[in-house]
Amino acid sequence: MPELPEVETVRTGLAPVMEGVKISAAKINRPNLRFAFPPDFCQRITGANVLRLHRRAKYLLIGLSTDETLIAHLGMSGRFSIIAPGAEPPADTNPAHDHVIFSLSNQHRIIYNDPRRFGFMDLAPSHALEANRFLAGLGPEPLGNHFSSQWLKEILAGKSQNIKAALLDQRIVAGLGNIYVCEALFRAAIHPKTLAKRISEQRLDKLVSTVRDVIAKAIEAGGSTLRDYAAADGALGYFQHRFAVYGRENQPCLNENCTSTIKRIVQSGRSSFYCPHCQK
Repeated sequence: MPELPEVETVRTGLAPVMEGVKISAAKINRPNLRFAFPPDFCQRITGANVLRLHRRAKYLLIGLSTDETLIAHLGMSGRFSIIAPGAEPPADTNPAHDHVIFSLSNQHRIIYNDPRRFGFMDLAPSHALEANRFLAGLGPEPLGNHFSSQWLKEILAGKSQNIKAALLDQRIVAGLGNIYVCEALFRAAIHPKTLAKRISEQRLDKLVSTVRDVIAKAIEAGGSTLRDYAAADGALGYFQHRFAVYGRENQPCLNENCTSTIKRIVQSGRSSFYCPHCQK
């Protein structure tokens, strides 16, 4: 499932083509994805100017001149593709899964393709986005000022859950997923089973720093290409080539002077990768 860096990469790819441009027409090829489309979805966005593309957690937000915002989630396999005038859709996508098509006044088309249909789209009043059912209660952005060791210290106090589960809780920090939590915990030298409430503020400082660094570098690399993910221009992300632990079970730890190998455990149904020597 695309995480924050992948969604941010999609946003930066779509923005130059969509911002300041009118949606001339919209078409949906089925009544629902993961959820049903909002009532009169196509009619409500046709003729609207795209004011701004931004992101909250793993959600792409498309602000419209109609005072509504289109909220899109990529799910497991969702992909936006930019089709220039006269060009054909990507050869590596099946047109049977082209579920939403936006025709723009600049003659570009934006196609949303989603084989597994775990993605979804919603429309919400732009002035009340924080009250939307998908966005309400989200924690601070990992690259934002509110995400700090003090914030973690306060919100993790008394929590008996492990730090891996805590960081995946979108109410604690928004947008983190399994891949980048594994990578951040390794860089912070924290074992994924460590109880969140027992981590000192000094170690939380290090954790906040590593989360920020991992996310920033992943965005710079265009995200991680796993399964079906690709950016809006079809480019593949490259951060997976920088993985220190994720997907490296039984491979040597990359830390200098460490002779251990990467282990994998399952926590809440998800794989956690870590070094038993470096992460305590």
